[in-house]
Amino acid sequence: MTTVSASRHVLEGVMGSLIYPNSQFTNHESLPSLQESFSNFTKAFPQYSQTDQADKIREQEYYHLSLSNRVCFDYIGHGLFSYSQQRKPPFFDISYKAASLHSQIQYGGQMSELEYEMQKRIMALMNLSEDDYTMVFTANQLSAFKLVADSYPFQSNQNLLTVYDYENEAVKVMTESSKNKGARVMSAEFSWPSLGLKSGKLLKKVRRKRKNKRGLFVFPLQSRMTGARYSYLWMTMAQENGWHVLLDACGLGPKDMETLGLSLFKPDFLVCSFFKVFGENPSGFCCLFVKKSSSSILKDSSGTCIVRLVPARRPSQISEELANDDVGTEERTEQEMHVDDNLQGSSSGPIFRQQTSEVTSDPQETKEISVNHEAPEIEESVASFESSKSQIIAGCGSGHSHLECRGLDHADSLGLILISARARYLINWLVNALMSLQHPHSENRNPLVRIYGPKVKFDRGPAVAFNVFDWKGEKIDPSIVQKLADRNNISLSKGFLLHIWFPDEYEHEREQIIETRTSKGGKVLNGTREKLHSGISVVTASLGFLTNFEDIHRLWAFVSRFLDADFVEKERWRYTALNQMTIEV
Repeated sequence: MTTVSASRHVLEGVMGSLIYPNSQFTNHESLPSLQESFSNFTKAFPQYSQTDQADKIREQEYYHLSLSNRVCFDYIGHGLFSYSQQRKPPFFDISYKAASLHSQIQYGGQMSELEYEMQKRIMALMNLSEDDYTMVFTANQLSAFKLVADSYPFQSNQNLLTVYDYENEAVKVMTESSKNKGARVMSAEFSWPSLGLKSGKLLKKVRRKRKNKRGLFVFPLQSRMTGARYSYLWMTMAQENGWHVLLDACGLGPKDMETLGLSLFKPDFLVCSFFKVFGENPSGFCCLFVKKSSSSILKDSSGTCIVRLVPARRPSQISEELANDDVGTEERTEQEMHVDDNLQGSSSGPIFRQQTSEVTSDPQETKEISVNHEAPEIEESVASFESSKSQIIAGCGSGHSHLECRGLDHADSLGLILISARARYLINWLVNALMSLQHPHSENRNPLVRIYGPKVKFDRGPAVAFNVFDWKGEKIDPSIVQKLADRNNISLSKGFLLHIWFPDEYEHEREQIIETRTSKGGKVLNGTREKLHSGISVVTASLGFLTNFEDIHRLWAFVSRFLDADFVEKERWRYTALNQMTIEV
């Protein structure tokens, strides 16, 4: 038996027999304590103690998580900076650049030292060569997808094929852009109840008989909602059949990119999010990588999705600009930027604040305050970098002549094997614990929680999609679960699962499970002309390499409180009694 096979067998065996064997918890007060649970956990997985270096890093560099008593399960993407670095004055802002993707790649532009160092560090993390790829900074995932969609020749390569089991705002924008160019849009399907990829159907779409180039294949290695993982061999299959491939890595955590073997598969486009960074500043950005040998297919397009990293303005500079900007503000055009799909629906905890800069980067919204179309001002920003160089280096907390991104350094120090093993133990324990919660006094012992997608599984990703049901079997609105979690200092996300295929034997469940809503996410109203979508609204929790056992135990304990039939009603009245704004429940 190979090492991987042995590890798989051990994990699934342990989960099935050692952690709360045949246990069903019907009262939140009957749950074992944190200490007892952790003792049981470490006995089942003694290897977990080998990952304690992650706990030391969290204690030393991210101690604000403990100070705020906030548990973050809405964190997706790669960390860039540790909290200790961010305590110093901010050292960069984001400035929008008026350039198309084609012209940016064709002609490039002068890159500041800050941008150069950031690019070098990120490409090293991704194991990509500057000889093979060009990297472009964008505001968020949606901006990166829009750049590709606006520049891709859908007029000639007329197909768009996506592989997502959930609603993704960036994919929606790409879909609309491609349709405007006459593209035929297709989606992979996922089989109920496991939500496994319908491989046979997807293979037929990839191997379409038409001889012309197929189009664009948009593929994530992992669902950021359900934690389902898909084989990277789909990239090879698509490329061999004439497709251009966009690999979406926004749902992957640090070091996961090492498993791709990018030097072998080399997607035409790759998108990676560095958006939501723990701490207050900076909030982050997204990176779009374009393979140089594929760049010739891109067409000119208009837009302002490309951004620059510029030195942060000092408070005195901001005050002077505001004092002299009364007339200029009247003449500026405010352009709404869409919510980054990685952050949509996430609860914003007290550790985040809105920045006063050219771009507001609230976790719920990314709004462009001023779009700068004048080249002289852009060049001025570049020139000002040199005068601020010493401040930037100090802001990085390094004191050396290169940019220091300690969040990435921490991931590098832990390594792929340790991070993957830690996440595997934690997510499988959480899934197992959630499934152990059962309503009391019900005829069939109705489960409190329903998990969508993979359950206890060796190679599942560190994310779980679920819903909470009351004792009558009725689903509690995910928005209510999210809001009550936020009140308990737990940040969760919510999402909408799509493209679900029901086999004949499960067809009777469709009417009970599937919801219908408009393309804008609202409820269906009589007479609406909005396109309708069918799916399942869910609560999601995502784990990062800084997540510890106490975090997942707190989530388990919180969800168990819904075993109390009056929990939601009690919370409503308790909140009202505190003279605070009530939530709609």
